[in-house]
Amino acid sequence: MARAATTSDVFNAIAEPRRREILVLLRTGERPVTELAEELGMTQPGASKHLRVLREVGLVRDRKAGKQRLYGLDARGLRPVHEWAGGFEQFWNESFDRLDAYVQDLTRHDKEID
Repeated sequence: MARAATTSDVFNAIAEPRRREILVLLRTGERPVTELAEELGMTQPGASKHLRVLREVGLVRDRKAGKQRLYGLDARGLRPVHEWAGGFEQFWNESFDRLDAYVQDLTRHDKEID
């Protein structure tokens, strides 16, 4: 099966660990590419390449501020990921309910032994 182009699919874009790191850094506010590159230990062209991909899928926006270009998170682009992951909420809730029931049974059993 052919893989979707990285630049057109948000899931493929965030599959790259460095891009996820960039998104985490941008959660706190806008930053220039030089600052992102330094914090990630990357070259500026490398960081720019990742930012371009993230911008193309709608996860990052940029604006010019003086001589700098600032990049910021556009969390609206994460909606498809959030909706997909939300489909597993019932699974996790049921798993936690079963774990809670198991722990209560163990606690009850320990009290009966004492």
